[in-house]
Amino acid sequence: MSSDKIEFNRPYMTGRELQYIAEANEGHRLAGDGPFTKRCHQWLEARTGAQKALLTHSCTAALEMAALLLDIAPGDEVIMPSYTFVSTANAFVLRGGIPVFVDIRDDTLNLDERLVEEAITPRTRAIVPVHYAGVSCEMDTLMEIAGRRGLAVVEDAAQGVESTYKGRALGSIGTFGALSFHETKNVISGEGGALLVNDTAYSTRAEIIREKGTDRSRFFRGEVDKYTWQEVGSSFLPGELVAAFLWAQLERADSITHTRLEAWARYHELLAPLEQQGVLRRPYIPEQCGHNAHMYYVLLSEGIERQKVLDALKESGIYSVFHYVPLHTSPAGQRYGRVHGNLDVTDRQAERLIRLPLWIGLNAAQQERIVAILSSACRN
Repeated sequence: MSSDKIEFNRPYMTGRELQYIAEANEGHRLAGDGPFTKRCHQWLEARTGAQKALLTHSCTAALEMAALLLDIAPGDEVIMPSYTFVSTANAFVLRGGIPVFVDIRDDTLNLDERLVEEAITPRTRAIVPVHYAGVSCEMDTLMEIAGRRGLAVVEDAAQGVESTYKGRALGSIGTFGALSFHETKNVISGEGGALLVNDTAYSTRAEIIREKGTDRSRFFRGEVDKYTWQEVGSSFLPGELVAAFLWAQLERADSITHTRLEAWARYHELLAPLEQQGVLRRPYIPEQCGHNAHMYYVLLSEGIERQKVLDALKESGIYSVFHYVPLHTSPAGQRYGRVHGNLDVTDRQAERLIRLPLWIGLNAAQQERIVAILSSACRN
């Protein structure tokens, strides 16, 4: 194995994280909703155009809040792709909801909007588009269907911070949007997330559910003289130290995205000959989508054994990975969800996909080496 190891991911620090954590500590504000949390809320609302942004301790928590806000009840159905992280389904299953898995598009690996309407039944309550790799689903079509059929849209934009669809920030288009700041994402806080509320009818309830079902937020604003238990909820707030770390990242979000896009573009150029030779397929970015370079993946051509390619990369000290095991093939997916139609594209693409290392600090020479080893592994 080469001694020059290339990690799959390396969390990026802007240099101000520890300074802001120290400031929060000196201010004796360690619980949630302190000054740094408010700065993050304001940044997210200004940048995305969301009516309200609320930090959560994870994107999973944001999705769970959306399920609570929609009053998902046992037997309610929620349409989503199977090619996604387990949290997309878990958030609704926890309320007794039934994930209805629909196939993905061959090009973007996003929920195939052409298959959604025929999956709707009288029990359908919501559509959950997952913006894979920070590339938007076809939101105009999904929003039109949802509006006509009286359904909510919950955008799983875990990978979509700083991405857009026709100029609109991902997470700001549906009824709700869920963002992730996990250390594997572009903008990070270790663990962390945010719920974007885009319908004012849900704003007050979102605050209540996030604060253990109480009107504590209104109390701190002086709108009520005491806070009490109002409805079901949980503790979805992150601590102020997490928000302080995140604020250092949000301040540099534009430069983080720019740097990642440069590395993404370099991969795209280096891999063009392999695509032309039919060895693999590069990611496809629709014209109306502005992506954030969250990941760079390739789809291996038929006949190339993925595990052998991954093994060859690892032997050379390059740590690449495949991605999701489709939920409909998992024990829990089969127990709690159901499949609508066939999921042939999901099954096929899930078996072909390899994610390449992508992080700030990855240099051109390293990327050239990765592509050279990948090319050799594919041909052998």
